Amino acid sequence: MKKLGFGLMRLPLVNPDDQTSIDIERFKQMVDVYMERGFTYFDTAYPYHGGASERALRQAVVERYPRESFTVTSKMPVWAINEEADLERIFNEQLEKCGVDYFDYYWLHALNHERVAAMERIDGWSFIARKRDEGRIRHIGFSFHDDSALLARILQEHPEAEFVQLQINYLDWDSPAIEARACYELCVKHGKPVIVMEPVKGGSLARVPDAIDRLFKQYNPDASPASWAIRYCASLPGVMTVLSGMSTIEQLEDNTSYMQDFKPLNADEQAIIARATRVISDSIAVPCTACHYCSGGCPQHIAIPEYFNLYNMVKQFGDQRSNAKLYYDLLSRNHGRASDCIECGQCQDQCPQHIAIIDSLKLVAQEFE
Repeated sequence: MKKLGFGLMRLPLVNPDDQTSIDIERFKQMVDVYMERGFTYFDTAYPYHGGASERALRQAVVERYPRESFTVTSKMPVWAINEEADLERIFNEQLEKCGVDYFDYYWLHALNHERVAAMERIDGWSFIARKRDEGRIRHIGFSFHDDSALLARILQEHPEAEFVQLQINYLDWDSPAIEARACYELCVKHGKPVIVMEPVKGGSLARVPDAIDRLFKQYNPDASPASWAIRYCASLPGVMTVLSGMSTIEQLEDNTSYMQDFKPLNADEQAIIARATRVISDSIAVPCTACHYCSGGCPQHIAIPEYFNLYNMVKQFGDQRSNAKLYYDLLSRNHGRASDCIECGQCQDQCPQHIAIIDSLKLVAQEFE
């Protein structure tokens, strides 16, 4: 398997304000290029694109290619499980939406302390193991968003998990909030192959400060900032594949160009990445990856990731303030403003990055309102 997976959570949209409005024809074009270049790994999930991602996979991939020519990963939305019967119901719904008889890979989705307790109470681990025995899943595992102590406990108590999906990128490698290095090293210790998510940190590492862009281009004029981030993750021993949530054909063509014949980073490139990490860490105000877990249940319909992206733009590139303010005003016509936050906290409960969203929205309001 080539080491670039197609993450289906940032697909092209017909209407940028509607996450369910996936542009199927453009997505099909991207799939065709991806498959033609020898890549096979598609990663979707129950909540992606407001529930539309799995059906989009069916339309663009499953109904157009032989089943043995690609692999499908989906995930059990453990936060939506209230009783054991929900496991069977949602799993069957996902098979139907994806149009498949089995999943090549299937994870318990976004485990943290609360969700681990829920899966142990309802015995979600036994459920996915049973589905593997029935032939409905080829390989089981989990995706993870919490501290290394919890990960160590899961790996100790659930050796049946074959794979672990982790957030890894060069900016989060030594982050005390994400603990990417510590979590990765635990997986290596337990012999669990790793699937990397957020290698470009929601696009943040595709738009680096000018000083870093010059540093990258001085070494390799043809390499995009995203290529440095993805190759960094793919160079780690034990990484099976690196997911990229590609939104355009240009992103896909770039990613597949250097991952077709993947070459790990050399010592000089590793040193450049270390330097870039120091500079970029000082310039990112809100470490948001635009996963949209926070905004789906917002009672004020605040465009939280989009506002954080604009705020980071201002802090990283000072000359972009007027442009960012224009987009903020346009977004706030159809969404709640940052100052509309009622501090209910549901967004912070859902955030895999453990961002202080309420306080950060106050900063956004001060900047743009």
